Amino acid sequence: MTVHVEGMHCMHCAAKVEKAMMELGAKSAKVDLDKKICQVEGLSDEAAIRDAVKQKGFEVVAIDA
Repeated sequence: MTVHVEGMHCMHCAAKVEKAMMELGAKSAKVDLDKKICQVEGLSDEAAIRDAVKQKGFEVVAIDA
């Protein structure tokens, strides 16, 4: 799935989002800073994803399955 995240500006931000996804149990998570997205495999709970990203200081604006 593709998670669209606002507020990421650097690789440190990207690492925080990737870590949040892995802590939820994702098989993989890779941020593309230019597109402001995180490609996530192995998760399906959108509410948990939104909450985890918010706890890291960012906002999920959309999730594409």
